[in-house]
Amino acid sequence: MRLTGKVILITGAAGRIGAALAEAVVREGGKASLVDIDSTRIASLKKKLGDLSALELVADAGNPDEVGTCIEKTVDHFGHLDAVVHSAYPRSNGWGAKFEDLDANFLFEDLSRQLGGAILLSKSVLIFFKKQGHGNLIHISSIQGIAAPKFEHYEGANMGSPIEYSAIKAGLIAITRYLAKYYMGNHIRVNCISPGGILDNQPEAFIRKYRTSCSDKGMLDSDDVIGALLFLLSDSSRYVTGQNIIIDDGWSL
Repeated sequence: MRLTGKVILITGAAGRIGAALAEAVVREGGKASLVDIDSTRIASLKKKLGDLSALELVADAGNPDEVGTCIEKTVDHFGHLDAVVHSAYPRSNGWGAKFEDLDANFLFEDLSRQLGGAILLSKSVLIFFKKQGHGNLIHISSIQGIAAPKFEHYEGANMGSPIEYSAIKAGLIAITRYLAKYYMGNHIRVNCISPGGILDNQPEAFIRKYRTSCSDKGMLDSDDVIGALLFLLSDSSRYVTGQNIIIDDGWSL
């Protein structure tokens, strides 16, 4: 879907979904403002996309002051800002621990940086959009935000699905609905997507078991969720707000 003339700020732009989205935005005629703490990877991505189509901003998307600066630099560079896609995914050193082994400090850090950070980013972005008179904010949730993990898929795979991940992703869906309603009447849309599992060198045993709950593919590639994001960024979805679009090859059925 064409995004001609649209400027999209993407947090977590060095990640799998963020980078794939940035490439798609530019391919569809838009401009991408790349925000990430990984300076090397976003510099490489910007080089690939070209100076005229991309801006690199090394910043922590969970820091409201840095988010505000990123918005200002984007507007200074491109002239305006149409949408923000928040795909940053910060994790503590204790991320992935079993429920019984949870450490309070790591748990609080993850809840604060991921969910708290998303709320504070939303605050900065939506205040700007209200002053501007329009805007579009998209969060990235997960199938773990709409359903309990299928724990049987993890047996013997030396991996798991942390309880804080489910709590954070369910929280993102809740704040999406809250903010969409809170800003009704301001020409502002807030939505999110909930992808299924994204391939990232998971054990083969897990991938096979996961596939049994799906329709055609099973684990997804980053590009498989980009179509839904492009739809939400485009004028084709101008009256879609407060929604959570699930892309999971039938996993949640």
